[in-house]
Amino acid sequence: MIHRFSFPTPIFFGAGARNGIGDHLKTKNLKKPLLVTDRALAKLAPCEEVKRVLKNSALEVSLYSEIWGNPVKSQVTAGVQSYKSNGCDCIVGLGGGAALDVAKAIALMIHHPGDLFDYEDDMPGALPVDKEIPYWIAIPTTAGTGSEVGRSSVISDDETHRKKIIFSPRMLAQIVFADPELTFDLPPKMTAATGVDALTHCVEAYLAKNYHPICDGIALEGIKLCAKSLVKATKDGKNLEARSDMLLASMMGAIAFQKGLGVTHSCAHALGTVLDMHHGLANGIMIDHALSYNLETVPEKFSDMAQAAKLKSTDSKSFINYLTALKQDLGIPNGLKGIATSDHLKALCDIAIEDACHPNNPRACTRESFEGIFKRALEV
Repeated sequence: MIHRFSFPTPIFFGAGARNGIGDHLKTKNLKKPLLVTDRALAKLAPCEEVKRVLKNSALEVSLYSEIWGNPVKSQVTAGVQSYKSNGCDCIVGLGGGAALDVAKAIALMIHHPGDLFDYEDDMPGALPVDKEIPYWIAIPTTAGTGSEVGRSSVISDDETHRKKIIFSPRMLAQIVFADPELTFDLPPKMTAATGVDALTHCVEAYLAKNYHPICDGIALEGIKLCAKSLVKATKDGKNLEARSDMLLASMMGAIAFQKGLGVTHSCAHALGTVLDMHHGLANGIMIDHALSYNLETVPEKFSDMAQAAKLKSTDSKSFINYLTALKQDLGIPNGLKGIATSDHLKALCDIAIEDACHPNNPRACTRESFEGIFKRALEV
């Protein structure tokens, strides 16, 4: 059964949802989609399946797949050139957060002048997002970042690797086709890393100090789904119920974090910048170390999350203990030992303290705070 949601993006959700993509574009009188995906996925079955669906609807498909690692501006620029040189009239973004963020940024830059970073969120003198954006649809193949329902694109500078956020509600995909069967081929390690990313979004959104009870409810339900199905999806990739739960939790986390994020993400963004670490893995490594910093400030919220996860104990510390045990079960490193050294500490703290996420953390963060968190993670 295919379910339809709007929140606010129209979402077709369910096994087989992908089969409606081509006909949907035809109803919009669109004929030449640019299929945007990453290098690895371009060679795998989900990409071939989406190409088949598009071609069966007599659409002329062009492929842009020069995306790898944490996305950078040059990948967006090359995608804009591909769109224009192939005479495309719409965009189909296929993949995880990297591919969907690049697809979103390509769509922005088709008709907007200047440099991509001229539109950086909260930058003094940033250009307005006020021009036409081509019709684009999002098809997630991972259950992590939830970029398919997000209003922002996170793109790094090619040289400094600093992440920059391009934000506008106008960048939302016009429609999402969320088909859990397209996540079946995601390897266990990536399922775990992206799944913990989704969990981190839900957790940090719930803890964020901004007032948004609607997002709080969504975040707690996302935590419940992750606790129920993340390990199952990792250990049995073709478990449709578990894959469906995680795809929903991923979107719920992305919807919920419009409320804000916190200290874990500032740590993860620093690791991404300094070590080019996968964002989901960075969140997974840091989540219990970083969230312990918040425990004394909002213990009641940790008890709420323990209850949502259906833990036997709802003591506030039980949720932190659960996260540490979950990482072990998923094969995510307990800390940064053997991955980073004390030589990285200054650079990590430099990035983390400047990051835009921690100001919304329930407990104020200082440079010394980040030093303590990273030092603890470096010990294990």
